[in-house]
Amino acid sequence: MTATTTIEAVWRIEQPKLTARLVRCLRDVGLAEEVAGDAFLLALERWPRDGIPRNPAAWLTEVGRNRALDRLRRTTMIDGKHRELAIDLAELEREMPDIEAALDEDIDDDLLRLIFTACHPILPVEQRAALALRLLGGLSTAEIARAFLVPEATAAQRIVRAKRALRDAAIAFETPRGQERRERLAAVLEVVYLIFNEGYVATAGSDWLRADLCGEALRLGRSLAALMPDEPEVQGLVSLMELNASRFPARTGKAGEPILLLDQDRTRWNWSLIRRGLDGLNRAMTLTSTPGPYQLQAMIAACHSRAATAADTDWIAIAAYYQALALAAPSPIVEINRAVAVGMAFGPAQGLAIVEALKDEPRLKGSHLLPTVRGDLLEKLGHRAEARAAFRQAAELTGNERERALLLARAGSPSGGRS
Repeated sequence: MTATTTIEAVWRIEQPKLTARLVRCLRDVGLAEEVAGDAFLLALERWPRDGIPRNPAAWLTEVGRNRALDRLRRTTMIDGKHRELAIDLAELEREMPDIEAALDEDIDDDLLRLIFTACHPILPVEQRAALALRLLGGLSTAEIARAFLVPEATAAQRIVRAKRALRDAAIAFETPRGQERRERLAAVLEVVYLIFNEGYVATAGSDWLRADLCGEALRLGRSLAALMPDEPEVQGLVSLMELNASRFPARTGKAGEPILLLDQDRTRWNWSLIRRGLDGLNRAMTLTSTPGPYQLQAMIAACHSRAATAADTDWIAIAAYYQALALAAPSPIVEINRAVAVGMAFGPAQGLAIVEALKDEPRLKGSHLLPTVRGDLLEKLGHRAEARAAFRQAAELTGNERERALLLARAGSPSGGRS
């Protein structure tokens, strides 16, 4: 392993912690991230020449602390904000008199505060996702742009706007409590699951599956679960992601083509991840008597994971879980998935009835999901011409090249199951 590789590995681990410590003192997410970046650049310059420090985390923390002090002193001289910045300087200088002894002090609290700050609901979801990947995942702007298949300038703009919005709104660097915590936690989990889903089936581009992006979401989710072990929905989300990620080895063919769920070779599923996901779901269920939306989705994923073959799937249980999910978190997407489950459990005609009730739903306008499911149910009912037309419509609407090819193939000879 080269020195640069080692530095990058250390950075991925330590960057969120360092940023969290600095935000606590600087009270400015943007400034803290810049200072942390300065420390990383200095490491890239010095470590290959001088060797990796005995305690890399302490080295980065001390450099970050000193750079923060330098910046604050310059700001004091330029802006004349003597009183306010004197307080900041004094606090920062007291913060870590013994760097190594203080490295782990309150770091869990700082990380939790950083997660809630980066995913604050005043930010649009796409800005939250970009900022979370930057601050908590350590991804570069270029990596974030690739993750969401947007120009690098767009990704950079999202990050800049998010940091500016947090600063202008004077968002407190704190972990919310009570009802506010529950509301803010929902925003955090939404971001993590958004990142995972973008990797699970990419919205656009030539790849059906983005395992790297799913891995980032899992890393964020597991960190959150370690910081909040008594939150059932956090545990439920991590379980859901692990169970879905267990199918990755079987979800694509040798050429990267999609393989739908009912056609997958289940011997290729990652059974270690399945066991971990099922254990996590069991823990989540002990924390509450009323499963939340992520727990319910994990329960659905668990039904698939427990089925040795597609024919063994308990579709009646899955349909019941979707009904509960529709009550807990109603949405058109839940209804589409419920239609699939009802069609498998009770016949395609009943599933199609749910789909037809959604045809005028404005939130599904432009989505390929509704015509995809409609085509599948029509094909099962023997209405082949209508099914082909539905698959062609879905192919026109999807932005993913792999998915478009699959739908066009089904338009020619509809077959297969859900992914």
